[in-house]
Amino acid sequence: MLASTRGSFKLSYYNEYKSYLRVIQMSFPTIKSTHSLVAKHVNKEKWDKLKNHKTKTSGFTLAKAIACAVEFDNQHCGIYAGDWDSYKDFADVFDPIIQEYHGIKADAKHTSDMDFSKISGNINPAAPVHSTRIRVGRSIDGFGLSPGITKEQRLGVEELMKKAFSKFENELAGEYYPLKGMDEAVRKQLVDDHFLFMSGDRNLQVAGMERDWPEGRGIFHNKEKTFLVWVNEEDQLRIISMQKGGDVLGVFKRLANGIKAVGTTVKKESGKDFILDEKYGYVHSCPTNLGTGMRASVHIDLPGWTAAGLDKLKARCEELALQPRGTRGESGGQTGHTYDISNKHRLGYSEVQLVQTMIDGVNKLYDEDLKLQEKHGLK
Repeated sequence: MLASTRGSFKLSYYNEYKSYLRVIQMSFPTIKSTHSLVAKHVNKEKWDKLKNHKTKTSGFTLAKAIACAVEFDNQHCGIYAGDWDSYKDFADVFDPIIQEYHGIKADAKHTSDMDFSKISGNINPAAPVHSTRIRVGRSIDGFGLSPGITKEQRLGVEELMKKAFSKFENELAGEYYPLKGMDEAVRKQLVDDHFLFMSGDRNLQVAGMERDWPEGRGIFHNKEKTFLVWVNEEDQLRIISMQKGGDVLGVFKRLANGIKAVGTTVKKESGKDFILDEKYGYVHSCPTNLGTGMRASVHIDLPGWTAAGLDKLKARCEELALQPRGTRGESGGQTGHTYDISNKHRLGYSEVQLVQTMIDGVNKLYDEDLKLQEKHGLK
């Protein structure tokens, strides 16, 4: 009975969502997120010019793209792309938003570089690093992105990935777990491992990313649980490498090998490549992730910086092109003196540059933390 009720609720919600989109597409919408980049860069002139256009790949519209900024009052960016076409067809809106968010010029070019041999050094072994995690997103050409992808396209992405996973060898070898029909024991284990992504995120729902849930979605991980791929969540692919301790170089190397293995198999099976735009790098559904789509992070104890104050840590991280968070995520808050420290930038820098920046920055924070511990009587 509960499952039936949940299914009816989702169907009702989706029907309301479609009606809502039809209404706002007829006239210039009220953008509730008044301080968002959408509010700044979507005016009536642009709306009237673009409102009736549908993209070729997935039939995506400007109304669908800005749905979150219209529905919610707390968005900073407020826009998603439904396919690669969206960035080109709605360039009058996307280009100024991307340029302002990433701080790039209109004629900027992006360079990708996953050559781990170029990394110099590693995290100081003495640094109290609990774990290291690096993730990127990837999208396969010819398929829509999550906000606009059709059911058939989503299943097509999943089928390609099943073939790719079956060919993984050595440390990448593992198993794929589709969300649809997942065994309860498997589900519980994935929850315990903090690997499972679930429905219910209002942003993703309004953006159209939870249509046909959970079909065409799943999680792959290797036997050692140090390499993961999320299929058809916010992006077609979220590729993740992680392990205990501070061996950033080792984590990056595994990630690079994993990305190469996925790309090679997809190319062989379908003739398709990952979407790589010379201006915006690897294409993602959210423009904030354009470029590398990379987040390289460590969980590290910084008691000295905690004593000095969170504001001072944030300011220092800004100087080092880093971003500090609580270990419970972007909105999870901070407890104790353990922090999630990651690269700040995504677009305009190569993957090698961002990983090197993170390594060098974390080592500096650790050295400074030791001095702050002495200053505040913690040693």
